[in-house]
Amino acid sequence: MLASASLGAVWSSAAPDMGPPGVVDRFRQIEPKVLFAVDGYRYGGKAFDRRETVREIVRELPSVEAVVMVPHLDPGASIDVPGTPRAIAFIEAIATPAPLAFTPVPFSHPLWVVYSSGTTGMPKAIVHGHGGAILENLKAAALQFDVGEGDRFLWFSSTNWIMWNLWVAMLASGCTILQLDGHPGWPEPGALFRFAARNGATFLGTSPAYLSACIKAGISPRKDHDLSGLRGVGSTGSPLPSEACRWVYEHVHPDVLLASISGGTEAGAAFLTSCPVLPVYAGEMQCRGLGVAVRALDEEAREVMDQVGELVIAEPMPSMPLHFWGDPDGKRYRESYFETWPGLWRHGDWLRLIPRPESVTAIIYGRSDSTINRHGIRMGTSEIYRVVEEFPEVADSLVVDLEYLGRESFLPLFVVLRESGAGVPADLRRRLFDAIRTKISPRHVPDEVFAIPEVPRTLSGKKMEVPVRKILLGHPIERSANPDAMANPASLDWFVAFARERRW
Repeated sequence: MLASASLGAVWSSAAPDMGPPGVVDRFRQIEPKVLFAVDGYRYGGKAFDRRETVREIVRELPSVEAVVMVPHLDPGASIDVPGTPRAIAFIEAIATPAPLAFTPVPFSHPLWVVYSSGTTGMPKAIVHGHGGAILENLKAAALQFDVGEGDRFLWFSSTNWIMWNLWVAMLASGCTILQLDGHPGWPEPGALFRFAARNGATFLGTSPAYLSACIKAGISPRKDHDLSGLRGVGSTGSPLPSEACRWVYEHVHPDVLLASISGGTEAGAAFLTSCPVLPVYAGEMQCRGLGVAVRALDEEAREVMDQVGELVIAEPMPSMPLHFWGDPDGKRYRESYFETWPGLWRHGDWLRLIPRPESVTAIIYGRSDSTINRHGIRMGTSEIYRVVEEFPEVADSLVVDLEYLGRESFLPLFVVLRESGAGVPADLRRRLFDAIRTKISPRHVPDEVFAIPEVPRTLSGKKMEVPVRKILLGHPIERSANPDAMANPASLDWFVAFARERRW
């Protein structure tokens, strides 16, 4: 990526575990000329050979002029790609030294193309520029994360997530970057912490899902590993529950900057983030990003404080997309973010800004298009998850609001039980509903609870509430979700069968 940037070439990446259709849907839009590919990868202790997948991808990408095979499983791995002018090994590609030289480019010259999740259609190919991406990420490193020379920065990610781009961009701060190749919870739940300790990480970034898994596994990383050098712990991908905040200070390190952040692939930046000189409030993000005009709006587009509203960005940021690839007149770009309120970027999240003596903190309540609306009272799904996932019997959960034209809504709660059985025990059902009734609202008690094998998630770990809702309301699965943008596409099969059985 760095070599491509030095030449003024445009970079884009996808994870090696993605299926060919998912990769092709992304790369066909941008017509790449050179493809770097690994022969395979390891995850959870298993090896996965991807050479045939690479061949299939290249067959669908006629723009590719050269394939560079990077051996990962087999040091001697090579690949023959029929119809491709050149297929060479990485060692051959770098055999002839070349002087380090940089091609000057304008501030807004394209740096990389990233993609929306593509859960309900063709992923949007989002173009970021050199100057904007560098400014935003250097600001994040130096001023929001307090990362610089001498630090060792780790944010667990894959090449399919915007956090990989942030991780690479941290090099501009002068730090060393670390990355775990594989499963963060294998061969034991705390594997990511073991890796961080062994390599002297001073900042460790992960997701609420991983931290919750560590909590449920009952581990205490600070007792098992030397994490004394850790100065920062980051979390993004979904809201970080209060109990996870407390767990970090009790079981990871008693004195770290807890950087719970929220932003978007589209902007390649955090809207809500951390600050090393502000206090941390459990369950809240410390502040709005420097230079980011974050607002919460009610249904009449009035700014609100200390109540839930739509997250909007009111002024331009350096790293907002230059454009979407293949969208020459900007029509798709404007429709995606500026159609609701012209001149305001509507991001699609529920946000509450909270006045504090030192600053304005924030809570994200989930996607605004998956909000529960019961009897006129709106509620973000994350509020229900915080209560439900406190139960030791519950490993994961999903809730959707099924509204019918001319009928009252039906609110099902789906739970993944730690111990599988015939269904949800009556006692657990009662306790779940009592907890929601008392801790949230009687209006938002689900109509029923169902046990499921697993919660459908995107490749970046987000719960797929909207696609599940569409399936349960009778939409065909192929129009509801893109399996190649999912971490566990087979998880949708249960909901398809459930919808057929219930005749939603």
